[in-house]
Amino acid sequence: MLPVFLHIQSKRERERESLFCLIPSFSISDSPLITPPFIPLFFLLFSPSDITQKGYEKKRAKLLAPYIPQTQSKLILSHTHTLLSLFPFVPFSLSVLFHPHIARDDRYRSDIHTEAVQAALAKHKEQKMALPMPTKRRSAFVQSPVENCTPPDTSSASEDEGSLRRRQAATLAQSLQSSEFWINRSLQGSSTSSSASSTLSHGESSKSQGHNHTQGNALADVLAHTRIDGSNVPPDITSSVPQERGPRGETGTGPAVKGMSRGQSRSSMMDTADGVPVNSRVSTKIQQLLNTLKRPKRPPLSEFFLDDAEEIVEVPRPDPNTPRPEGRQMVPVKGEPLGVVSNWPPALQASLARWGATQAKSPALTTLDITGKPLYTLTYGKLWSRSLKLAYTLLNKLGTKSEPVLRPGDRVALVYPNSDPGMFWVAFYGCLLAEVIPVPIEVPLSRKDAGSQQIGFLLGSCGISLALTSEICLKGLPKTPNGEIVQFKGWPRLRWVVTDTKYLTKPSKDWQPHIPTANTDTAYIEYKASKEGTVMGVAVSKVSMLTHCQALTQACNYCEGETLVNVLDFKKDMGLWHGVLTSVMNRIHTISVPYAVMKACPLSWVQRVHVSKARVALVKCRDLHWAMMAHREQKDINLSSLRMLIVADGANPWSVSSCDAFLNVFQSHGLKPEVICPCASSPEAMTVAIRRPGARGAPLPARAVLSMGGLSHGVIRVNTEDKNSALTVQDVGHVMPGGATLMCIVKPDGSPMLCKTDEIGEIVLNSRAGGTMYYGLSGVTKNTFEVIPVNSGGTPIGDVTFTRTGLLGFVGPGSLVFVVGKTEGLLLVSGRRHNADDLVATALAVEPVKTVYRGRIAVFSVNVFYDERIVIVAEQRPDASEEDSFQWMSRVLQAIDSIHQVGLYCLALVPANTLPKTPLGGIHVSETKHCFLEGSLHPCNILMCPHTCVTNLPKPRQKQPGTMGVGPASIMVGNLVAGKRIAQAAGRELHQFLSEALQWRAQTDPDHVLFMLLNAKGAAVSTATSLQLHKRAEKITASLQERGGINTGDNVVLLYPPGIDLIAAFYGCLYAGCIPVTVRPPHPQNLAATLPTVRMIIDVSKASCILTTQALMKTLRSKEAALSVNVKTWPTIIDTDDLSRKRPPHIYKPPTAEMLAYLDFSVSTTGMLTGVKISHAAVSALCRSIKLQCELYSSRQVAICLDPYCGLGFVLWCISSVYSGHQSILIPPMELESSLPLWLSTLSQYKIRDTFCSYSVMELCTKGLGTQTEALKVRGTISNTHTLMCACWGVCLSVQARGLNLSCVRSCVVVAEERPRLTLSQSFSKLFKDLGLSPRAVSTAFGSRVNLAICLQGTAGPDPSTVYVDMKSLRHDRVRLVERGAPQSLPLMESGTILPGVRVIIVNPETKGPLGDSHLGEIWVNSPHNASGYYTIYGEESLQAAHFNMRLSFGEPHTLWARTGYLGFVRRTELLDAAGDRHDALFVVGLLDETLELRGLRYHPIDIETSVSRAHRSIAESAVFTWTNLLVVVAELSGSEQEALDLVPLVTNVVLEEHHLIVGVVVVVDPGVIPINSRGEKQRMHLRDSFLADQLDPIYVAYNM
Repeated sequence: MLPVFLHIQSKRERERESLFCLIPSFSISDSPLITPPFIPLFFLLFSPSDITQKGYEKKRAKLLAPYIPQTQSKLILSHTHTLLSLFPFVPFSLSVLFHPHIARDDRYRSDIHTEAVQAALAKHKEQKMALPMPTKRRSAFVQSPVENCTPPDTSSASEDEGSLRRRQAATLAQSLQSSEFWINRSLQGSSTSSSASSTLSHGESSKSQGHNHTQGNALADVLAHTRIDGSNVPPDITSSVPQERGPRGETGTGPAVKGMSRGQSRSSMMDTADGVPVNSRVSTKIQQLLNTLKRPKRPPLSEFFLDDAEEIVEVPRPDPNTPRPEGRQMVPVKGEPLGVVSNWPPALQASLARWGATQAKSPALTTLDITGKPLYTLTYGKLWSRSLKLAYTLLNKLGTKSEPVLRPGDRVALVYPNSDPGMFWVAFYGCLLAEVIPVPIEVPLSRKDAGSQQIGFLLGSCGISLALTSEICLKGLPKTPNGEIVQFKGWPRLRWVVTDTKYLTKPSKDWQPHIPTANTDTAYIEYKASKEGTVMGVAVSKVSMLTHCQALTQACNYCEGETLVNVLDFKKDMGLWHGVLTSVMNRIHTISVPYAVMKACPLSWVQRVHVSKARVALVKCRDLHWAMMAHREQKDINLSSLRMLIVADGANPWSVSSCDAFLNVFQSHGLKPEVICPCASSPEAMTVAIRRPGARGAPLPARAVLSMGGLSHGVIRVNTEDKNSALTVQDVGHVMPGGATLMCIVKPDGSPMLCKTDEIGEIVLNSRAGGTMYYGLSGVTKNTFEVIPVNSGGTPIGDVTFTRTGLLGFVGPGSLVFVVGKTEGLLLVSGRRHNADDLVATALAVEPVKTVYRGRIAVFSVNVFYDERIVIVAEQRPDASEEDSFQWMSRVLQAIDSIHQVGLYCLALVPANTLPKTPLGGIHVSETKHCFLEGSLHPCNILMCPHTCVTNLPKPRQKQPGTMGVGPASIMVGNLVAGKRIAQAAGRELHQFLSEALQWRAQTDPDHVLFMLLNAKGAAVSTATSLQLHKRAEKITASLQERGGINTGDNVVLLYPPGIDLIAAFYGCLYAGCIPVTVRPPHPQNLAATLPTVRMIIDVSKASCILTTQALMKTLRSKEAALSVNVKTWPTIIDTDDLSRKRPPHIYKPPTAEMLAYLDFSVSTTGMLTGVKISHAAVSALCRSIKLQCELYSSRQVAICLDPYCGLGFVLWCISSVYSGHQSILIPPMELESSLPLWLSTLSQYKIRDTFCSYSVMELCTKGLGTQTEALKVRGTISNTHTLMCACWGVCLSVQARGLNLSCVRSCVVVAEERPRLTLSQSFSKLFKDLGLSPRAVSTAFGSRVNLAICLQGTAGPDPSTVYVDMKSLRHDRVRLVERGAPQSLPLMESGTILPGVRVIIVNPETKGPLGDSHLGEIWVNSPHNASGYYTIYGEESLQAAHFNMRLSFGEPHTLWARTGYLGFVRRTELLDAAGDRHDALFVVGLLDETLELRGLRYHPIDIETSVSRAHRSIAESAVFTWTNLLVVVAELSGSEQEALDLVPLVTNVVLEEHHLIVGVVVVVDPGVIPINSRGEKQRMHLRDSFLADQLDPIYVAYNM
């Protein structure tokens, strides 16, 4: 250990001499073995610590023996004993903390903290841990004009068109340069995962391949622990090779469609286990992040627990090595007696009266202009006469004699700028003479001033209705357009009185002010901001004010006629006590240096001391630092006149550094070391302690070197070993004079128990010279001003009450007071105390000059997940680069972690001059915290480290090993639910085939209109009767047989926009015996993204022909299409716009109903393109169920606003009307983008009873028309040309859209394959309730790939029910119902009534056994309209068995079930169905493949996304997914890019609070980037692939450490 210590010590010749002056008879030459660096070691390592005196001497002799000759060891020990005898030995560690300032060694240098930080950083650097740098778009914070913005091409190959339309509706930021430069740079040293080599492709050198292989292994290492269950994943039907099955029936890991990105070939990809490329920059970043997270947390957590009980917060076990106080209980410290002076006045006003009469021409106050030159001098005579005038005016001229505005004892606000102390002095003493109570406050400059609302709370609690100000200040206050002063937020209404001399009235000769002897009445009220930002008024009595002035006079040895330079705020605290009150009492000439002068000329106060030969100066450490920085400008300054330099914030840890540095610079200018006098004060107790000015040549006061670890546990320990975790503090002198003054140290939390002598606590004071109460707040007053300390037994130590000072410290030898922090800066993290000032000092020691401003750092804590988390916010310099800032932040993290043993939660840098400021330029911490939590801080750089500091997460759950046994109890709880039995019709024969149904309708009712298509204007552009549809289908059949050469059973792709042509082509295929495949046409403006999907479905379905329109046929063969696909290999394309008039020779009739009717292709939310086979029997059964459930007849009209390409939307659009005979009014959803009210106006105009829509349509109407309901109600006439603009969508509400009445709507069914969106449904119902929409009308339908319609709310069934389930139980796959509003409750809405003929059972997806209604399981369905199976290239039967032909492991083993892949549960409700039985409700929770398995629990993305979307007002949409066990959150930013970084901490907070998960990566993107399919469902896997392939063009990517 010794060589290491010697290496750290510096070798300076001057210090060698100072060290050895302690041992006069011992010279360096006498012993070469003892080098100067050993002397500090002597003082530190051989300290008594906690051992006895004898043990100490024995230990000292033993350790010194190897280094000192025997004859000299006795000599040096004797000198050391003499030295230590200066401080009496006590049974705790304090006697060795304090060393004379002369014997300063390296350990006590003022820059010791900087060296400690550098040593800590060097230790971290050896670990070579590269942190992933955030990714920021180059255009971030640069607002682009809307017309210049183009949507980025971020669609993946299999993306649906819904997200494209969404992006076109949103305003997107322009894609500028790539941020590759920033991503690929490593933070420091070398990294095991090189960013540069990770971007190489397969075509590069083998060395690169080897590196990528290594990285792939690292990722695979993580993936090996990730459970991938693909048992419910639909097969990848685009594979070119047969897929291999896993042991439990999972699909293989071959090349997948979802892994293919736009323009990317398979040969250029290196796939991981699930087909996602890792050779992208984002994957490298995530790997770096994973590397940083491999370090163990502190404290370590238990591994797992095998219990399904509710989650509990991990409580760290107490560390047996935690230091505990061992000293005796402290004894209260008494102040020195207050001397009796014959000429002390009976009241402070009497002093002013005396000097005003006897020393009228003596200067009282000199103010400076902005250049630092004297502006005017206020003499004591003028001060007295003007104060008299103001007192007379206040009492006699503001009201009438019978009704005066002010009476003695009333409170008055004093509003004066910092640059006008003269007016303030006159107002303050005028109020004292009038016996009204002045309340000095800051000048409000705008309605949004930091803390302005809290000042209003102070004015209200003090009952203030009158404010005094100067004429210039009044003119500068913000005004309303009619010239009145604005009403500030939270302020009471004030009357403003100008106190300039010309507005004052000279008192009559017989009027004299009443100056009573100082009593306990309130003299003035000083405002004080609490830790939370609340502003309270501390009332100071007249006797307290006078006693405090007397105590300061004695402690500072003030004399009449001295000159004092005051740089502090004269309205409060030390600036008021010394510069306004005590100075008048002692006839001192005060020179006030305003803050504005200090900003312009930081050396101005030093110049004033030099010019005026000032004896006393009042400053803060900030002023010392500024003067030191600017001292080269003035060489001829002399500070020898100063006898006292009072440092008001001398209790801060960095005050040692500031004082020493200032002394080093200005000692050559006459500054004497003994004049520096730090002090400690608080608004409640006023001055607590102050160092007395020392005599020339006297030894300097002591300093304490404390262990940071001990301080965090509230214990004083000598720092003898770890130099890096030392805190050097200087004393703040002795307790203030006053015979009755008592000081105690009590525990800051809980009851005020006396601390032990080696324990840190809060300083409490009993004194006549202190505040008396918080004015108007009696409850808070009792806890602060009426504290009675108790001993360890709980017995009060006396009857006298003490006042809490808010200062944390201890009393050292000689009754010296040491302050180590403030309670308002106390951060209690995991049971340990940390002081905000200490953290600021550490952050400042990390080379802040290049990156941040020294005095603009805020440290506070936010309460997240049952503990306080530390946040540091600093202002970044404009010239600091991104890399410099990130490097500085990472070094601050390492320094604080090493020195303070605590992890930072968040470190944010904001642009210069953007943090909320106090009036004198300091950082307004509580307002900064408010902005941080509100999301209005707008940082330019941010670093979140939740993985490091959150150590109390619930224990991870581990599932029981092996397969759970199945017993009789499981069989008993199995819950089978069935829909109503399908009644058999007794009349005509039911048609088994759709082609027969259409032919029958064409013969029996040829003129009945089956379909009507509307355009954006609401006009019917085309209709189709039964006969027209039949004839057009015949023509298409003839064209297929004639031009296509189609054989029976061939697949034919139908490529049409939503309309009647699609329907006719569908029946034309059925007439020809072909199998139709409906495909969404490519978007003409984005062929590159949408055409590959079309091509893929055509290739996979092996289509022999394409039926389409003439316009689309040209698009397929265009040059633009050739850029995306091979247009020469299209199948036969038939244009159905020009059909022959021939009729087909015959119409095909399938031999059996089990033959295929059509293929249904869809892209699932997991990114899989799946096609299912639908038979004629399934179609007929489905149409029959819908007809019965919805009571559909020929006389009914049904409005359909759905995409007609897959699922239930296709059935309702094309098939249901032909089967049931009702008229379908078709509204293409894309028409709503140009005419929002189209759907609702159609419902009103045609008096529709039943309508079907998607969530996308409902969301469009809710967002676009929600604020227009009143306008929509108003009826208009055709001649009226007035239109209403819908501002948020930029569309016009035409006259047809007005006068809407939705009372006719009986059933509005949302068609979806997801959990019902309860919030959206409720919002839609509430918004349009004023238009007559019944709240019972809105319901949902539910279907899946294996069964297109499982649930659909009918007309006769009960209303959809809503339940509230416990989210914690849901993560354990349990269902526990709770009350509405319960914590962690999740509302779920029923997914509609189960259709007739459908049977549903909830099954354990692993054991395949049925579950009870208290379990969450997979929904299995048995129904006549189940799909026949997946359409695959090779027709593997095993796939059909795994998803469509499943059998229960017990219970009902002969029934065949289809797996939906959705998790849900069944609950029997109290509602009755049409038959009078209790209703069984099915609740869908989410897709099994989309659930996130984290920490052994199951999370549903929609729940996390709901929380994220609530976190900030500018989050338009969000999506979550996991990658290598990291939770990734993607948030769309609807506001300005300045708000991008505000989202990062808020998103992290809300997910941690509500879901107990740590977010790994936060990605902020433009609106519309999250891919949405036509049903309004998020395609999270596409999003994941785009993110990992670096195709999102994010605004910001934050990697949480």
